[in-house]
Amino acid sequence: MKEPKLALFGKSKAMEAEIDDFLDKISEGGLRFEQGITAFIDGATPERLMEQAEQLRATEAEGHRLRRAIETQLYTEMLIPDFRADVLSLLEDLNYVLGKLEDIFLSITVEQPTIDEPYRADFKLLASSAVKTIEAAILGSRAFFRNIAAVRDHLAKVYFHEDECDQIAIGLKRAIFSANHGLDHKIHLRYYVDKIDSLADEAEEVGDWLAIYSIKRSL
Repeated sequence: MKEPKLALFGKSKAMEAEIDDFLDKISEGGLRFEQGITAFIDGATPERLMEQAEQLRATEAEGHRLRRAIETQLYTEMLIPDFRADVLSLLEDLNYVLGKLEDIFLSITVEQPTIDEPYRADFKLLASSAVKTIEAAILGSRAFFRNIAAVRDHLAKVYFHEDECDQIAIGLKRAIFSANHGLDHKIHLRYYVDKIDSLADEAEEVGDWLAIYSIKRSL
């Protein structure tokens, strides 16, 4: 087995910087999402929530722009032809996660689900755990481009936080459906538990593909 190069782009510092900027936007999106969920649960004004939704939308738009710019540069400069498809797929998957963060938060600001007091702490914990899963996937992605030997450590954290997120979601749904609420209210809350939990699932899928891409680079 050949020893893999540490940095995928070698001396192409401009491309490394663009990818770092893109990954920064995914990370920023996660943080803005978690901040927005906390603000919503704590009773922030509609104006404040709309401001946070706009900030998240701007972050998603910039992430999309960066992904397209990287994609164009990879093709026009004929960089890493052996791994180009894998890199593009990885960036698209991460960009999808960023778009999903925006979609879920915007939906919450529109539908205004009533999150009862007994569930508020766990909803915050669920959002935090989902964002931790995304952040671990981002760190794994950074390692893929800079030091492939470190990818495995980050993937272990992806799977840990994804499982944690699942457990929180299951506990929340059990509490919701055992309470004395109307079925419509239970279903509305369950919908958003599943939506937030799905963010961790998407990050886990990024991790699964990262594991495959890393093996391919090592051959």
